[in-house]
Amino acid sequence: MSAARLIRIAGALAEATPLPDAALYELARVGRRGLLGEVIRVAGSTATLQVYEETTGLECGEPVEPTGSALTVELGPGLLGAVLDGVGRPLGRLAELSGDFIQPGAALPTLDPDARWAFEPRRRAGDTVAGGDVLGVVAERPGFEHRILVPPGLSGALTEIKAGQFTVGEPIARLADGTPLRLSHAWPVRRPRPSGARLPDDRPLVTGQRVLDFLFPAAEGGSVAVPGGFGTGKTVIEQSLAKYADADIVVYVGCGERGNEMAELLHEFPRLVDERTGRSVMDRTVMVVNTSNMPVAAREASVYLGVTIAEYFRDMGYRVALLADSLSRWAEALREISARLAEMPGEEGYPTYLATRLGQFFERAGRVQALGGPEREGSLTVVAAVSPPGGDLSEPVTQATLKVAGTLWALDPALAQQRQFPAVDWATSYSLHAERLTAWFAGQTGADWPELRRVALELLQRGRELRDIAGLVGLEALQDADRLVLESARLVQELVLGQSAFDPNDARSSAAKTYRLAGQLVAFHRAAARAIAAGARFEQLDLGSARRAIAAVRAAGPAELDAAMAAAERAVAAIGGAP
Repeated sequence: MSAARLIRIAGALAEATPLPDAALYELARVGRRGLLGEVIRVAGSTATLQVYEETTGLECGEPVEPTGSALTVELGPGLLGAVLDGVGRPLGRLAELSGDFIQPGAALPTLDPDARWAFEPRRRAGDTVAGGDVLGVVAERPGFEHRILVPPGLSGALTEIKAGQFTVGEPIARLADGTPLRLSHAWPVRRPRPSGARLPDDRPLVTGQRVLDFLFPAAEGGSVAVPGGFGTGKTVIEQSLAKYADADIVVYVGCGERGNEMAELLHEFPRLVDERTGRSVMDRTVMVVNTSNMPVAAREASVYLGVTIAEYFRDMGYRVALLADSLSRWAEALREISARLAEMPGEEGYPTYLATRLGQFFERAGRVQALGGPEREGSLTVVAAVSPPGGDLSEPVTQATLKVAGTLWALDPALAQQRQFPAVDWATSYSLHAERLTAWFAGQTGADWPELRRVALELLQRGRELRDIAGLVGLEALQDADRLVLESARLVQELVLGQSAFDPNDARSSAAKTYRLAGQLVAFHRAAARAIAAGARFEQLDLGSARRAIAAVRAAGPAELDAAMAAAERAVAAIGGAP
């Protein structure tokens, strides 16, 4: 049979024939330069491929060579701290070979084949192992134990297992049937990794951001949508989550973002210090970078690459946070590829299977019992930013995301312009897990956590209504009780929900500090309400001292928190003594 040749090229799509045995999602080398492509449609002996690299200069008649495998990623030691492109090539080593721009057809393994790692076995020859079992550990980073797993689908008795220094490609053990086991193994990025039993989503991902933990908590192993227009702080929130969220591993996927923004992110992330270890956040981070000027097909693949890496660390028993920024750019890649395939368009030109693809992606989140280790529990929490045009949350990508996400953190441009951080709109945001998770917070802090949350939400809602009324009739026309609600709502917004990323005592707020701060604000409101009900005028209340005392609680560090709380309690109690 003659070799396959290109017969049609349209941007990132190409058609080749004859390829009668081509499989869907099989990789191929396209053209004389060996560009990486993937089969996405088969019609008889003609295959349609999406090319992951720039196709400029590609000509009809050039050869196409199928590889016989799907798009896979190497999983093993060396991932932490790595910066990969959308198909898993390390950008640092690519730059050493190609300079400032990636050369077409460049092929590099995800993991450094020459690096040697000290392997310490946890199994012995004669042991029977199965997929997901831990063979041993590698100290990849200081304080981090990289567990070497038996690849899913393999099982048998170990005839040998060795300790020592190995590269990722050298055998460290061997099964009775002769199958070698290595420090790394490959996994197709579009196939979810298997796990044991699914566990209930009754634990929160503690973010350290009060507005999120207090009002709209995200479940550990859950899925979160973060829609917001330009300048609302999506990237800053994800940086804060990477630094302060209660996650062992962070996988950041920059999907179709601006090149200068990603360059700034690559500059800032190594400088972020993990307060738990005192080392760089990059020590526990994997970055997948596909900027807006990179090929659109690789943008579509980058999300699957990131979630596969996240599942790998989840299977070791770690808590993983996958931060995807943004799904709108990923959906635009689907739309562009779908249009070139001449598929039936859905709403606003997006493919009709957009919601299905989003559902398949979010379904890979979860808290699970690790395969092969009932004592190991891991979780994968997906936090996905969405960039709706003009901040319109009714557009198709946002709506499709909300159908499958359990939590919504909607960002409000008006709050961002008021320098409120995080600029989360409490009137639009929600958490479907709030009831179960507030019970967890109550067990960790105080039984009245749900009541404090209810009162805070009521104050915020009533305060918004009263601001609209005051805008019509004037503040002086409001009754004293309503003026107090306005003041209390403002303080909840500023002192409880707002945080300063530049204040080391306020950039991250523990659940205990959030509870105590919210308790003081609710006590402030109730004490003032009792004084007004007893006949005091709003102007007569000494609210200024209480405001300053509660603000001091927000700014207090761990060592000063108890003293600041005592001062705030005295100031709040003094409100009730007003005439």
